[in-house]
Amino acid sequence: MTYGDAEFGFELLTCRWAELAWPPEEPRDSSVVVSRQLGTQKRRWDTIVVEADPEALAARRKFGTDALDSDLLHVVRNAPADWTWYRDALPHPGYPWRYVREAIHEAAARGVVEKRRNGNRIEIRRIAPYPDWVNRIVAVENKPDLDASAARALRSQLDHDVETALADEVWVATAATESAVEPALMESMPVQVGILTLDFSDGVHADAGDVAWYPSTMDPTADGERFTAVEKAEKRLAIAERAYGKGWRSFHDTMRPDCRHFELRREGRALVPWCAAKERAQTAAECSGSCPEFSPEPPQWRTGGWPIEGGPGKGIKRLLDGRREWVRERQ
Repeated sequence: MTYGDAEFGFELLTCRWAELAWPPEEPRDSSVVVSRQLGTQKRRWDTIVVEADPEALAARRKFGTDALDSDLLHVVRNAPADWTWYRDALPHPGYPWRYVREAIHEAAARGVVEKRRNGNRIEIRRIAPYPDWVNRIVAVENKPDLDASAARALRSQLDHDVETALADEVWVATAATESAVEPALMESMPVQVGILTLDFSDGVHADAGDVAWYPSTMDPTADGERFTAVEKAEKRLAIAERAYGKGWRSFHDTMRPDCRHFELRREGRALVPWCAAKERAQTAAECSGSCPEFSPEPPQWRTGGWPIEGGPGKGIKRLLDGRREWVRERQ
């Protein structure tokens, strides 16, 4: 079994390819933020590509590396340039003000707004204008073994994506084969959805992708049956913020890099997990404390040479987090 054979491994490789080569077959004029397993309560996408204005994305870094949730965004986006009582500064949120005060305290603790007390009133001031950094959001459904049955199963999800128009474009990514994508498969999917074929037989490289079908561009600024334009804008920014904070290398949060068998293996220009015990790529569901092969790092691994930071498992986390920051800064 290779990385590209399982949906989880294919998803990781697709994320790294998008980081290198998005948009496909076109020159890049935007920064890109890539994440995975994000969406709304009713729809979760495998891969998310946020196309961002480079200068605005650099300005977003002033607000830290973590995501800002909707409560924090309400405070940060509306914080005034001068000290103002928070109830005069912020629009009514539609819920009790005590929750706004909690968000203000959290925002101040994270350094994304300033606060002070003036008598019995809490006043706030912005650290900088929150930038309009999101240009476009692209959703990718990963299906390495796309066949007629898989295409039919995807139809309802893709119809939902087209109808809601939360993303500017929707794609299906599949593993490249020696034959072309069958017209029957295209007919099983909405015509607005693009199809990517990705060849990871030699690992991840910028030229690993080809477009089999170009998508239509949807209009997230228009009112729809499910969401108004304002609701879509709020949901899109929330998704983009979560993508910014999470990235795609956060798979270590749901796996066990503290297992002695957990390794990172290079696949072209990607670093992806590998299980030495299984001698293959493991899925996120397999890599858990309940795995029969799970074996914690020996204590001497965690102390020998790592007196403070921990053992190799902690080192893997630091490496992946460092790679995310390095890529983010290069954007």
